[in-house]
Amino acid sequence: MLFKRIVLVLTIIFTFNVSAQETLETPLTQFSPFLSRAYYNFNFGLVRYPFSNKNLKLGTTSGGVNKNGFSGRFLFGYKFKEDLAIQFGVMRPATWFEFKDINGQKFEKSVWINLWSLSIKKNFNINDRLAFYTEAGIGNLNRVGVRIGGEVIYPDAHYASLVTGAGFKYTLNKNWDLMINGMYLPESKKHDQPHILQSSLGLLYNLRQIPKEEAEGYANNSKYFFPKRFIQIGYANSGIGFFTNRFLSMNAKIGNTESLGLPVFWLGDSKAAHTLSLTYQQTAFHTEKLFSLDWGVSVTGFQTEATKTNVFAFSIFPVLRFYVLRKKAMDLYINYSVIGPTFLTKKNIDNLETGPKLTYQDFMGLGMFVGKKRNLNFELRIMHYSNGNIFSKNSGVAIPVVFTVGKTL
Repeated sequence: MLFKRIVLVLTIIFTFNVSAQETLETPLTQFSPFLSRAYYNFNFGLVRYPFSNKNLKLGTTSGGVNKNGFSGRFLFGYKFKEDLAIQFGVMRPATWFEFKDINGQKFEKSVWINLWSLSIKKNFNINDRLAFYTEAGIGNLNRVGVRIGGEVIYPDAHYASLVTGAGFKYTLNKNWDLMINGMYLPESKKHDQPHILQSSLGLLYNLRQIPKEEAEGYANNSKYFFPKRFIQIGYANSGIGFFTNRFLSMNAKIGNTESLGLPVFWLGDSKAAHTLSLTYQQTAFHTEKLFSLDWGVSVTGFQTEATKTNVFAFSIFPVLRFYVLRKKAMDLYINYSVIGPTFLTKKNIDNLETGPKLTYQDFMGLGMFVGKKRNLNFELRIMHYSNGNIFSKNSGVAIPVVFTVGKTL
């Protein structure tokens, strides 16, 4: 729980930091002092974790393993100085490791591995463009093991571990850096977990401050609308089904074809039958035309399909909003929100192991602002609650398409 509380505090600090700039009289077209020192890092490469029959319960054997070595690591960082930063992120394989033909039975059983980390990174400049870096920190490793007919063949694990890394950073321009990375998690004999070694190539995007004169020009440009703040009320009913949730989590089925869709969202084992939500959002930063970063708070109540359980969710969250079409009558956008700290009034919903009450809210949607002054808002969104595999108990909750009506303030 300590790791999750750290993550919760950091996310709340980030959310309120990006909202504080209005009180500091900073134009919304300039980054807040916090964001002007932030960066995003996207890495893809190979991961190695040498599982074997030795990890399985004594007397259990497998006919082999399936290893997909492709993996990703995604980080959000804050620079105390140009050469010293703190960063938070997640690493996971593209597909799960699998044991094949356990005890001669012709099927595969997967082992889920997720690593969330919080680390300090230090750069050592070689020249104006090239730098060597090292990192060290704490990792939260969560493993979902293997069960066959209720028997534990390889147990779950959840523990904190040292995380180290090193690599090279090459500056492409003022915003983009090219990264060559290595990340290492040591073996844990106590938890029967082999070491993890990831080698990856990535890009790091630095959020550089926009000159104030240019930012004020964007802010004074009335051609493109950005709401300062707005409120929404929404309702969802599972009678419309969960096809959108399934398609956007690559779980849709059409005819005899399964696993259709796009892997951009999550589903959840518990399903909401009825949902009612109240949401407040405020713009923290926007570009001249296409993008805004918002923050928001919400209260969502839902009743589950399986056991008719009533649950309330209290959330605070960041939102990425992309304006894809601007017309005389409306402005059309898509939005995406992840890792919004949430308190649920119940845990282990529908008798499923959904995890603790402290969790995260995610949503993505399609919406528009309409009217001469763009004072009305309509949006369709899907939602999800889970702890992001920080814990091994993470069945998750799926909310079907929510129709919202909003008003700018």
